[in-house]
Amino acid sequence: MTTFQKAPLDMDAAERLRQTRAQHPDAIGSILAKRKRRELLRDDNRLFIVAADHPARGALGVGSNGMAMANRYDLLDRLALALSRPGVDGVLGTPDIIEDLALLGVLDDKIVVGSMNRGGLRGSTFEIDDRYTAYDVPSIVDSGLDFAKLLVRICHEDNATVRTLEETARAVTAAAGAQLPIMLEPFRSRWSDGVISNDLSTDAVIESIAIASGLGASSAYSWMKLPVVANMERVMEATTLPTLLLGGDPSGAPDDVYASWEHALALPGVHGLVVGRTLLYPHDNDVSAAVDTAAKLVHTR
Repeated sequence: MTTFQKAPLDMDAAERLRQTRAQHPDAIGSILAKRKRRELLRDDNRLFIVAADHPARGALGVGSNGMAMANRYDLLDRLALALSRPGVDGVLGTPDIIEDLALLGVLDDKIVVGSMNRGGLRGSTFEIDDRYTAYDVPSIVDSGLDFAKLLVRICHEDNATVRTLEETARAVTAAAGAQLPIMLEPFRSRWSDGVISNDLSTDAVIESIAIASGLGASSAYSWMKLPVVANMERVMEATTLPTLLLGGDPSGAPDDVYASWEHALALPGVHGLVVGRTLLYPHDNDVSAAVDTAAKLVHTR
């Protein structure tokens, strides 16, 4: 097994991070305000974003390891390493992750996506009640971030879905008013034996796109964040909105996963990848190699 190569989060950096949070919390806002920003899309019109919004919704597992993301210092190490690799355009996270990375000084010249998160925690009795519990549009703008992201789970059998749709519509309207790009990640979901699962059939994904695309008073700044499923050609025919592909929890052979991404990345309307656990916790633990492979798929066109 390849040894995980450490990024800049050594013991001294970790101690400075803790001390700054305890003694100088005002430094976070100052650092974000001074962050060097970049345009959203560059010459090749593509984006490769590393995702790390999983812990805030209690999703700490990767593959068979249910607590893989539990060590915050290890996670930050992996994120800092990923952000240092060529072709990585940015990061997606909740405020705690984004602010840690800002304090570590690794967000300059990166696209920073603020996750609005979801309140419906996995395994809870209120799981489908996905009211937003992290960033909102004003705080994303105030923090000088570049993009918003939210999840839209649509369950026809659960009355809580209507709250999710209403709050999502308000968020999309606010983002359009602030001229802030907002990434919508829709799923058709259902209860089965007390567990919520997402329907990844082609028709279900297309239905979720149609519903999510119509939310809010304007779709001018709306993007889609979609899973790679069968018949992606049909999926991408269902929307004119710019689209990024999500990675999900790693499963199957890495070469097969990369091949599916490569195929979907070639479709009209697809602008890149938003991937987290698959690349931060690869099978061989070689974060650099996994990130570099994905970066080449996104940017070599």
